[in-house]
Amino acid sequence: MTDLTTATTTDTIVVAIDGPAGSGKSSVSKQVARRLGYGYLDTGAAYRALAWHALKHGIDTSDSSSVLDVAGDFDVDISLDPDRYRVRVGGVDVTDAIREPRVAEAVSGVARVPAVRQAVTAMFRAMVAASDRPGVVVEGRDITTVVAPDAPARILLTAHPDVRAARRSAETTGQDAAAVAAALHRRDASDSAVVDFLTAAPGVAVVDSTDLDFDQTVSAVLDVIRTAVPAHSGANDGR
Repeated sequence: MTDLTTATTTDTIVVAIDGPAGSGKSSVSKQVARRLGYGYLDTGAAYRALAWHALKHGIDTSDSSSVLDVAGDFDVDISLDPDRYRVRVGGVDVTDAIREPRVAEAVSGVARVPAVRQAVTAMFRAMVAASDRPGVVVEGRDITTVVAPDAPARILLTAHPDVRAARRSAETTGQDAAAVAAALHRRDASDSAVVDFLTAAPGVAVVDSTDLDFDQTVSAVLDVIRTAVPAHSGANDGR
């Protein structure tokens, strides 16, 4: 894996957003980043990209040793521009490929390897440090507790499981609603063995989007940020 463990000290403002699949954290985080003029980092894309990389090399992602071996030449590039989002592995654009069901099913296998999580976390911090934007909205599964536990704004974005399943089903083509819901529940169960992304840590604000539409959820997240970072959050959000 590319060594990006240096230059992690930064004045860049970090907005840390955790949440389970189907909570809307990716689309909401992108829009929040646009409103604030911040960068956007989808940490899940890195794990998906590594899963894609492992599958391309025929690796069994349930084998930790094999995952570590293939991670050694994992060269990933993730854009922080919310309007030009793309993911490349070894120069290959995998932005769409990493959303395929076979990749989603393999993500938990690579994400549960401690050495992989440690290296990827260092990579995330280096990416934020290198950003030329005033802040970065970082979203994923353990952002508020591991990747950016000292972020001034830390948010758990959640929703009722049935609502999350319905939203994910609406986003997915080629699969029926029951299959999508079953896959989401399996992903929750598998990932919860690695990180607790359903319970807010002390100091983390909860935004429950069960009864909120997209714009209302964005507004609720922006309200949390304005409270946590009042000197910076209102300048570019259209108010």
